[in-house]
Amino acid sequence: MRTLARRVLIPGLTALALAATGCSSTPHAGAADPAAPVTLGPSADGTSQQLDVAAAPQGTPTPAAVARADGKGRTEKSTLKVASYDKASGRAVIAKAPQGSGSSPAPGKSPGKAPSASPEADKPVAVGDVIASAPAPGAPAGLLAKVTEVVGKTDKGTEVKTASTTLAAVLGDDKADGKVPVDPSAVTVEPLMKGVTFSWAKGQGLTFGPEGAKLPLGNLRLDVNAAVDTAPGAPASAGASVSGFVQLAPQVEFAYDGSPGGAPGPRGAFLGMSGDWSSQWKLQGRAAASTGAPKRIPFAKLHSSPVIQVGPVPVVVNLDLTCYIQVEADGSVTLEVQQDVKGDFKIGGSYAAGKGWTPVSASNVQSTPVRAGVTAAGRVKGALGAEASVGLYGAVGVTADFAPYLRGEADLKAAASSDGKASVSGAWALYGGFDLSGNLQLQLSLFGTPLFERRIPLGTLNREWALSTGHVGR
Repeated sequence: MRTLARRVLIPGLTALALAATGCSSTPHAGAADPAAPVTLGPSADGTSQQLDVAAAPQGTPTPAAVARADGKGRTEKSTLKVASYDKASGRAVIAKAPQGSGSSPAPGKSPGKAPSASPEADKPVAVGDVIASAPAPGAPAGLLAKVTEVVGKTDKGTEVKTASTTLAAVLGDDKADGKVPVDPSAVTVEPLMKGVTFSWAKGQGLTFGPEGAKLPLGNLRLDVNAAVDTAPGAPASAGASVSGFVQLAPQVEFAYDGSPGGAPGPRGAFLGMSGDWSSQWKLQGRAAASTGAPKRIPFAKLHSSPVIQVGPVPVVVNLDLTCYIQVEADGSVTLEVQQDVKGDFKIGGSYAAGKGWTPVSASNVQSTPVRAGVTAAGRVKGALGAEASVGLYGAVGVTADFAPYLRGEADLKAAASSDGKASVSGAWALYGGFDLSGNLQLQLSLFGTPLFERRIPLGTLNREWALSTGHVGR
């Protein structure tokens, strides 16, 4: 009797549909619910203001905000700008902003309150002043710094020495809470392999993408069609590849609850990234065996530095995404699997005075019908995911790894005898799932909160569901 390799199509998978599944991390013991919004109540002395949170206007220079050391005025938009900055020395040149940038104090609680100009806006900087600036020459991630010395006048402006500071120095006892969508047209993309295309949609009636693909407004999309390492000795017809797309609509979530009466640091804060996720991808062929850790193949890096206007303060948020393909296989299974995934995600850190930082991670994912075929025995797992980071003024605050995946196992045998009889027996199983993990970083202390001593894990979320299982033959 001789053994033959035979391709067996898993029956019934084309009609499968998976109900929505949700999962979120468990708060630390004794901590408030991290997914709950920061409470922004009035301060005891009644001086705090509820600041608007919105995307900074595009096409015009964003004025710097200055918190004056003399304490006579609130933090406000200024007629000043950072003309240049040298990170190594901490020296900056402060100059007049282009005419028309405008200046106004922080908006108050009353909707429609007309801003009025203030003499403080035109004052030159002094020792102790704190400057918050959008990206500037030498400071591509913006600048949040305190003036420690006024060196003198130059032909470009006033040269000063600066030191690092925190958002508490410019937001004080004010409050803010909002979500700002990321402008997909402002995202830069670096393809890391051949077969990657990027598209986005912004503005009514515009379409972008391969073959005129239509995207929902505010979405960005990466398409990939790439070969992966094929198992040695596999026939040409079993060449391994991954194809499909990832589509995202990310947004920044920001909250700050200042302490009244000049107490150091805020009462609460939140920084995170959330959004909708959808992907459609196909893994086929006989992937090469992976030893040790699964083989991760990054195919594109995305970066954006959106400026969100928190009252008068331009807060620069840095977002980075590395999209990747990950394959884990034993080199003996030939697969053809396809999956559609839709859902949402939220990652971030929530701070409460007296309790410290608490990680936030949540995801709700739905998988639509799949097609699959399995040949021979063995195992394989394929993921199309993204490593993400979000921070402030160039300092990483939160990192996360979100990876929807397909996992298949098969133990199929085909045999034929000299009398012409053939048989196939064995079992197969196909699973869908997602992994979500990450960390809070030390740089979250930029809010003015105490520095924690080590990274705080978000906690690993894993959700897996059976797509189909079965037996063949006797």
